[in-house]
Amino acid sequence: MVASDPLTSWFPSRTFRLFAITTDVLNIEHLSQDTPTREAVRMSRAPDVPHRRLLLKGALAAGALAATPTVAEAAPRPKKAAPFVNPLVRQRADPYIHRHTDGYYYFTATVPEYDRIVLRRSHTINGLASADESVVWTKHPTGVMGAHIWAPEIHRIGGKWYIYFASAPAESVWDIRIWVLENANPNPFKGTWAEKGQIRTAWETFSLDATTFTHRGSRYLAWAQHEPGLDNNTGIFLSRMANPWTLTGPQIRLSTPEYDWECVGYKVNEGPSVIARNGRLFMSYSASATDWHYCMGLLTADANADLMNPASWSKSPTPVFTSNDTTRQYGPGHNCFTVAEDGRSDVLVYHARQYKEIVGDPLNDPNRHTRVQKLGWHADGTPDFGIPVADTATDTEVAS
Repeated sequence: MVASDPLTSWFPSRTFRLFAITTDVLNIEHLSQDTPTREAVRMSRAPDVPHRRLLLKGALAAGALAATPTVAEAAPRPKKAAPFVNPLVRQRADPYIHRHTDGYYYFTATVPEYDRIVLRRSHTINGLASADESVVWTKHPTGVMGAHIWAPEIHRIGGKWYIYFASAPAESVWDIRIWVLENANPNPFKGTWAEKGQIRTAWETFSLDATTFTHRGSRYLAWAQHEPGLDNNTGIFLSRMANPWTLTGPQIRLSTPEYDWECVGYKVNEGPSVIARNGRLFMSYSASATDWHYCMGLLTADANADLMNPASWSKSPTPVFTSNDTTRQYGPGHNCFTVAEDGRSDVLVYHARQYKEIVGDPLNDPNRHTRVQKLGWHADGTPDFGIPVADTATDTEVAS
């Protein structure tokens, strides 16, 4: 998912920038840095071509990435982005990258000690590898939020920063639930991270891996949870939100482990992430145990459908991203989506190990490394995840 709101992941390169778009539909923060002036909009509507070329020239000078369709062919060919270097960040699982309007990529992930939340930032994706890392929150010594600090995500909502993460009481380490932190400072490395409390779902059961997104004026939370009465570990659920830490209305089940590839070791659906493209919403998720069997599945909904109707979502019967012996990448999963520095090329962020055999519990093996690669698109408009690329591969050719 790019940034907080997947619907804006590719708009910087589209002509929608020239028109009024309500903040109920899109996170306007993604468009506000270089929104054209009223005069520029007036010129774009003028019939004479010279004025439109002047608009294009001015937009390019201001850092715009694309022009209107009638003059798009006049724009220069996009430059190639710097090649990705993998692994991007070692020993950081469940990675999340938020591209913000201040020009920074913000990164957080699970640390192997499961005891703190870390944050780093860089103007480039590759720069996250060497960026300074700050501890912005540490687990409690006793009581709630005292163990298994897992899968943090950082989001910018309503002018504040929020971190969603999973944790358990120090005295009962498998009673894992979803919790929220809030920071009102414009700089998430400063200010105070206030504990907003637990997100209350329909059941007090094992729950984790929360992510949030907006669609058609509503904010949603997607997460993984064990549903009482079902013979599995976790399924994927969805609910609308009243505010960044409170659900409202019903919660619905989108997916439960049913295929063989979702039930190896454990019956797991977890780690949802959303990207909107081509008139559809795509929700990736991870399945099976966290060894080399870990893989990714995909749910799809029409952008005009009622997302709170389970029938609106279809499920791929086969995994979309799996371990690969040729590239020697194993257990790829718990992904998110972001966008490259060109503002238009989609990027897949995930973790994987560089070896297949693990001694003991995979959760005690620290070498799930953060990795990034280009996310492609099939001719039918569905995402092409490809295979996990080999270490230090270059995979950032920008499409013309």
